[in-house]
Amino acid sequence: MLNTLKELCLLNGVSGDEDEVRRYMVERIKSHASYFHADTIGNLIAFKKGKKSTGNRLMLCAHMDEVGVIVTRITEEGFLKFDFVGGVDRRVAIGKPVVIGHKKIPGVIGLKAVHLVSKEERKKAPKTEALYIDIGAKDKESAEQLVELGDYGAFVCQPEEFGDGLFKARAIDDRVGCAVMLKLLEEDLPLDVTFAFTAQEEVGTRGAFGAAFAVTPEIALVLETTTAADLPGVEGHRRVCAPGKGPVISYMDGATIYDRELFETLRRLSEENGIPWQTKEYIAGGNDARTIQRTKAGVRVAAMSAATRYLHAPASLGSVADFENMLRLTRLFLNEMAQKI
Repeated sequence: MLNTLKELCLLNGVSGDEDEVRRYMVERIKSHASYFHADTIGNLIAFKKGKKSTGNRLMLCAHMDEVGVIVTRITEEGFLKFDFVGGVDRRVAIGKPVVIGHKKIPGVIGLKAVHLVSKEERKKAPKTEALYIDIGAKDKESAEQLVELGDYGAFVCQPEEFGDGLFKARAIDDRVGCAVMLKLLEEDLPLDVTFAFTAQEEVGTRGAFGAAFAVTPEIALVLETTTAADLPGVEGHRRVCAPGKGPVISYMDGATIYDRELFETLRRLSEENGIPWQTKEYIAGGNDARTIQRTKAGVRVAAMSAATRYLHAPASLGSVADFENMLRLTRLFLNEMAQKI
């Protein structure tokens, strides 16, 4: 699965511009899915027949998109003004490389030189309007030959394994969930499963609404990442979760109260099969489950996540063992659901 994740984390898929990721998905699933289609908002919905015929009653979900930037203006000097797509911490963006548009024009996020910054300015995180992207253009006309207003930009980060079983890349959120679903799609399944690779999660779980409304599942398992705050200076009760301690099974987050029976099922399967697991020690965040749960008459939802440091940053970090255990636990969950629905 790790090779699949590495490939996925090299693809650019900022919210609203998931085409590159979706094309990769289609190539991987077209010979395995019973049928699939892309809807008008950009979700990729795939259905695979299993040993037990249950129709669309069970859905797995992971989002394809990632945070990034979008070009809003080109200055007379040839610099690009931009806004962030999704929740990016401005403090970690300065000096980071990006690629702009489908031509993948290289650039660097810049800020006024430090020796020109006042003492008061140094005490605060810079506002987005103070930042710009330098693509090396000599003037506005030169820049306009390379980029257009509305072009998306993605951060640049080479995926790599390092340290004690850790993995570093951008867009682990949520290419790890996509990787788990791709691997399952390539296997024989114990029951029918609908796979929803959703768009625009990072800007308000927009794609998941259309996907869930179309599929109308009874049960949905969201495969995600979640914030790991096991860092120096963070109080113990605010550390949420940690890479390497197993998949995070949520009972509640900032947007969803999860189905208790499904939560207990995932916990029991973990313990019976020797899979380490953890839950959030601090209520925060949210994901596609919040939208899926509220669709039509309601959907029973569960979430399984990989604890990930530095979410929504140019580089994030997670545990390879956690990724593999997410895949193992999802397989067990499907076998369990085949007996119950």
